[in-house]
Amino acid sequence: MGALCCCCRSSEGEEISEMEMKAKKTAKAMAIAKHMSAPAISVGSESEITGHGLAVVGVALEQDHAYWEWHIELPARVHLDTVLFGVTSKKTNKFYKDLADKVQPEEGVSSDVNGTNWMRRVELQNGDVVGVGMQQSDLPMVQFFLNGEPLFESAINRFRGTVYPAICLPESSSDQLKIHFVMDEDDFKQKEQGQKFGPIIVARSIV
Repeated sequence: MGALCCCCRSSEGEEISEMEMKAKKTAKAMAIAKHMSAPAISVGSESEITGHGLAVVGVALEQDHAYWEWHIELPARVHLDTVLFGVTSKKTNKFYKDLADKVQPEEGVSSDVNGTNWMRRVELQNGDVVGVGMQQSDLPMVQFFLNGEPLFESAINRFRGTVYPAICLPESSSDQLKIHFVMDEDDFKQKEQGQKFGPIIVARSIV
């Protein structure tokens, strides 16, 4: 019986070691940072997000350009316009404890307080793909795409400091909505935007 090879070859003929493939899978599995996300957020396999509140990706956007996608699962004929997409600053357990103390059921809290001031609403239905492109050296700094079409009115001109990809799920639809976070360019459904911005680099950024 011949020996098994622990390497595979990419289309360019370069060898990818078993360790490199394992690291890639690990980075993908760690994408949604539970310790930076709201207590009611659940993360399943393949970065499937359910629940409600802020879900934060554990990868700081340190590069000049980056692109990622959110793939939407909803029941047929259900439309949502209360999901927020964008970026946010680093969050801690203390942030969510303080936020719970500030929430007033009748009034809510401002986007500056709840961490969504650099996020925008996108109307969704089953099968939609929301792409987000970030650029540090040009305006707008955050751009949004729905099924490949740019949402110009939703662009965010500026943000400050280190930011992380994020999404905010509404409590009202937590039993219907599933969202998959995609940062691997091989899994992008909108290849044109992915090639323009490039994927998130995770080498030193996972927290």
